[in-house]
Amino acid sequence: MKPFLILQLRPETEAADNEYEAFLSKGGLTPADTHRIRLDQEVLPPDLDLSVYAGTIVGGGPGCVSDPDAAKPPVEKRIEDAVMSLMPEITARDLPFLGCCYGIGILAHHLGGAVSKARYGEPVGTSTCHLTDAGRSDPLLAGCPDSFDAFVGHKEAAQNLPPGATHLLRSDACPFQMIRHGSHVYATQFHPEADPQVFHLRIDIYKHRGYFPPETADALHAMVDAADVHAPERILKNFVARYG
Repeated sequence: MKPFLILQLRPETEAADNEYEAFLSKGGLTPADTHRIRLDQEVLPPDLDLSVYAGTIVGGGPGCVSDPDAAKPPVEKRIEDAVMSLMPEITARDLPFLGCCYGIGILAHHLGGAVSKARYGEPVGTSTCHLTDAGRSDPLLAGCPDSFDAFVGHKEAAQNLPPGATHLLRSDACPFQMIRHGSHVYATQFHPEADPQVFHLRIDIYKHRGYFPPETADALHAMVDAADVHAPERILKNFVARYG
């Protein structure tokens, strides 16, 4: 099996390591099945050949594509530029790609869609996602119910369906929860790798990053404990099974 390229954008080591472990466990992968690059610490190899990988998975992060470049910390700007540099080849060649949370901003922006904080941001919590007609027949959503809860928390969102994209999942608060470009390029607004343990850690790590008032952290932990989130991880399983 070709390895999967996993690109991580989180500069917090504990969060990055936990996210990587979640990708492995939810996707049924081992470290030997992946090539992991933490973009806060490494630059993309100049001779990177995407064809040697079964697919590319991009994790989440605290950055926002829609922020003015001058307002972005240098490390976040460098990370964003690195991922964006791959998108022309990925979309032109229709290479297997799964962008998680931050990844939908990357894909939508690359395709010429509007990404901003004007509408559709969601507080940290769960969002009930609904399959569209196209989603019901998409292989990455095989085995998912028509409606299911997923963990979310994002300040920006796609404001419209990007040109050339197919709409797969929606929610009442954020209409574009999952999209596809071509046959193999996917992105989700929610976190398909996140389970309660993962989200507990992120609440603690990001409670001072503007996602929620820090004093509400205990209530969010209680919400996570009460949540019933199982279906999203099937998307990762299906991605690995389809392209591995």
